[in-house]
Amino acid sequence: MALSPQDRTAFVNAYTRILINAWSSEEFAGRLDSDPKTTLRENGLDIPASAEVVLVRHFPEGQEGDLDVQIALWERGLESQVYELHIPETPQVDTAELTEGDLDSIAAGLVIYACCCPCSCS
Repeated sequence: MALSPQDRTAFVNAYTRILINAWSSEEFAGRLDSDPKTTLRENGLDIPASAEVVLVRHFPEGQEGDLDVQIALWERGLESQVYELHIPETPQVDTAELTEGDLDSIAAGLVIYACCCPCSCS
């Protein structure tokens, strides 16, 4: 069963929110592990009470972080009532090469533009 464009957008938004919460909160990640149906429902994914939820943390080669694979698995779950949800490990950001000013700009939501030509870009 293919998702409509609206349903696809709603799924991607909810899935993204779930990943961010799982990566940023040990309490949330624990609830996701212990009661996935309720936790997913609370975060915008409608899981029928009779359905099965399978959380996958280790992936086949090339499938980690592949949103199209996750959407296809969700669509398959709509038919089979077995929902497989990929929860990758928390992404690691290498901040070793960022200056304190770079980090402040990122935190403030600023975009840094670099110009290499002798023009009046300033």
